Amino acid sequence: MIDTNVYLSHWPFRRLPLDETDALVAKLRAAGIAQAWAGSFDGLLHKDVTAVNARLADECARHADLLLPFGAINLALPDWQGDVRRCRESHGMHGIRLHPNYHGYRLDDPRFGELLTLAGQHRLIVQVVVRMEDDRTQHPLVRVPGVDLTNLANVLAAQPQVQVQLLNSGRDVTPTLLRELAELPNVWLDFAMTEGVGGVAQLAGDFHMDRVLLGTYAPFFPVESSLLKLDESELGHTLRDRFTRKNAEQLTRLAGKKPGQ
Repeated sequence: MIDTNVYLSHWPFRRLPLDETDALVAKLRAAGIAQAWAGSFDGLLHKDVTAVNARLADECARHADLLLPFGAINLALPDWQGDVRRCRESHGMHGIRLHPNYHGYRLDDPRFGELLTLAGQHRLIVQVVVRMEDDRTQHPLVRVPGVDLTNLANVLAAQPQVQVQLLNSGRDVTPTLLRELAELPNVWLDFAMTEGVGGVAQLAGDFHMDRVLLGTYAPFFPVESSLLKLDESELGHTLRDRFTRKNAEQLTRLAGKKPGQ
């Protein structure tokens, strides 16, 4: 299986089980995860994103058969364009991970459009994390609402050359927006925060079964949480394999194509 949503390092507000890389890797392997796309919790609040991504790349290299690093990009910092280039050219990353709500910009910000263009040129998957935790558990001095997705469909429709995955979007994507995003060929979702009985099957039916991906959001969530959602939805082998492996492989292939291919 391919897990498209894990994090390394330490969550800023409390210690998490499995927040040491070796322990997380052991858990992922035991659960049958063969590849995990890893961001860094340090990317939320650290100002030296270049160093964050270098540490992430080094840590993933220790478990290169399992962990693929997805670098943090903060559009509010100087030379974020250089960080995008370094993710690809220095670290060989396949993707980048954005946290717009922590970094203080909206998705209709011109810088986001510029980033999508640059990511497409470097053939990078762009992951947009919609939220990191429930509003009720946030530190009272650090209240961070979910990313405003109001104009997302229009922005992504203008950037068909780049593949964009929304992480942790379950409670924030309205049915209307879900239908709009389903019409775009370059939008993908994970189901780490998808809730409700038969939630994964419902998401696939409302969105697109070829663009739903496994994301556990470990170690913030237990690895078993998303896997139990698959079991509870009573998916057949073909659909389960699609959600846990084939769709992620297809996303990687599409993102890696050169313009015009």
